[in-house]
Amino acid sequence: MKTVTFIGSGNVATHLAKAFHAAGHQILQIWSREYDHAEALANQVFAEPIDRLSLLYPTADIYILAVSDDALFDLALDLRMREAVVLHTAGSVSLRVLQPISRKHGVVWSPQTFIRDIPMNYSELPFCIEGSSPEVEATIRELLEPVSSHIFRVDTAQRQWLHLAAVMTNNFGNAVNALAQDLLQQHDIPFEILHPLITMTAEKIKQGGLWQQQTGPARRRDQKTIDNQRRLIADDDKMLALYDLLTEIIQDKTSKKC
Repeated sequence: MKTVTFIGSGNVATHLAKAFHAAGHQILQIWSREYDHAEALANQVFAEPIDRLSLLYPTADIYILAVSDDALFDLALDLRMREAVVLHTAGSVSLRVLQPISRKHGVVWSPQTFIRDIPMNYSELPFCIEGSSPEVEATIRELLEPVSSHIFRVDTAQRQWLHLAAVMTNNFGNAVNALAQDLLQQHDIPFEILHPLITMTAEKIKQGGLWQQQTGPARRRDQKTIDNQRRLIADDDKMLALYDLLTEIIQDKTSKKC
């Protein structure tokens, strides 16, 4: 069992604190600038809420900084915990940002969307870890192994590429679905009609070989359908540009695979 203090009380902190608490770790404290936010999470994991960094106990095994990227740099100026393991949860920030805080520092990051009030199966979460030493990485594994078996050693450079890929998969993918939803709403068509297609697409993704799985008019070089769909969105310059770009990419990437 590890004793853990969370600096932050947002979506990531909420889910990680719940996951670690359920796995048998002791959550000592939850810090937030807003005391009621710290209290709301602390009550769920039997921890002490605090709103001042000066109230942090120096005895936790691990301090997890689950805050925004900008806040990480600010905390690096305020915190000094030379002998504790200090981790951040950011996908695109080097572990070196924590060097001023503790010589034992690292990263625990999951490429997942965390929404505070939506339950998750934590055992299925992938965790990407990096430590300032093998000792620190061993400690991170001890923290995570009771939660999930999907633990990957990913260095800072790899994590930045993975974060970019996650943005494309999740954030950009969601934006494209949102555009499709807007189109259907404009024409009084229920978006739920596409739910089975979206689910099937997600299932197929797990099989790999995504360019080989590509379907649709761009893959088929169905210019008649492409021209007709371009006419439908001709009044929306950004939508048309996106449609043309994705069509071009699909045709380029599948030109030798048809």
